[in-house]
Order: sequence, then C-alpha cells, then structure tokens
Amino acid sequence: MSDLESIKSIVMDADGIERSLTRIAHEILEKNKGAENLAIVGIVTRGDLLAKRLAEKIESIEGVSIPLGRLDISFYRDDFATHISPEVLSTDILFDIDGRDIVLVDDVLYTGRTIRAALDALMDIGRPETVQLAVLIDRGHRQLPIRADYVGKNVPSSKSESVRLFLEETDGKSEVEILTIEDGKRAGSAPLGGE
Repeated sequence: MSDLESIKSIVMDADGIERSLTRIAHEILEKNKGAENLAIVGIVTRGDLLAKRLAEKIESIEGVSIPLGRLDISFYRDDFATHISPEVLSTDILFDIDGRDIVLVDDVLYTGRTIRAALDALMDIGRPETVQLAVLIDRGHRQLPIRADYVGKNVPSSKSESVRLFLEETDGKSEVEILTIEDGKRAGSAPLGGE
C-alpha cells in the first residue's frame, strides 16, 4: 500500500475467500454437469492463484484432474500504449482449448476491460466451446457489457476506492481490502508482495 492509499475496510478474510471458492467450485460443477469438458484459466497475477485453488477444489469434489492454465494479457490491454514498460508475465496453457468449456478466473471485476483483453488473448489461442467467468469480487462500475457467471461476493464501492485481493502466496496475508485512493489516482491491482 502506498502513501496515496488508506485501508477503509476489510470485506473478506482468508476463511471467507476459501468459503467463496468452495461455493464457486460447486456452482461450476452444477452448471457444467460435472468436470468432463472443463478447463480453468486464471488471469495473472492473482486470478491464476485463485484458478489453482478452484481447480484443486473441483478435483477434490469430482476426483478427477482438470486442465489448468494461466493467461497474461499485458499486450491485449487497451491501455498498453500508455504503459512505458508493462510487466510482461507468462501465458502457460499447455492443453488444447478448442471445444472445451473454459472457466476464466480473475480476482476483482471492475470496468470489464481486463476481461475483454483476456477474451481476445484466449481467442488467439483457440476456439473454446464456451467461456465462463468466475471472479472473487464484483465491485460494479462496468464500462463494457461483461458480467460474471460466478461471483464470490458483490462489493459496492465508489470510483475513489480500490478493491484489492491479497493472497498468502504473494502477499503474506489473505484478505480483500477496500482502500481509499487519492483524487486523480488510478485504482488498480495490488502489486505483488502487497506493498
């Protein structure tokens, strides 16, 4: 957290995150009538960690392993040109997505622009049967006609706030925080390492 932000509230703790992911895993299985044609793809940098947890939950419920991938959308973002040196991570999808039911996973759904970029990136890889969206948090303020199929929690927020997920694996804590940001500053994802 920078000097330009202050914690307003914690809206989900580690146990709440796990309960939400367990519920989402059951909803995914119910909607898809099992895991036979499923694959899960997480958007880096925290969607991929949530995707891994979801895949583990689905595997423990169904007793089968499902394909898991991670998707970097750095070059697909509509604000790519405004970033002087974007952080480029790796896309790691080592299975054929053609004809599969893909569950795309992200941490916080806000304007919808990240998901639009992710859909473009997926379509460059292959042609899935369906793409479903699972998010831990939906905070509203959509700028594009995108909605999630599976939502852990709806968190109403103002545009002067940032809703951020922190995970034990990268940040040393697991919780969702609402932060107040300084006027004129952009709400964004938490940097890796949490600070």
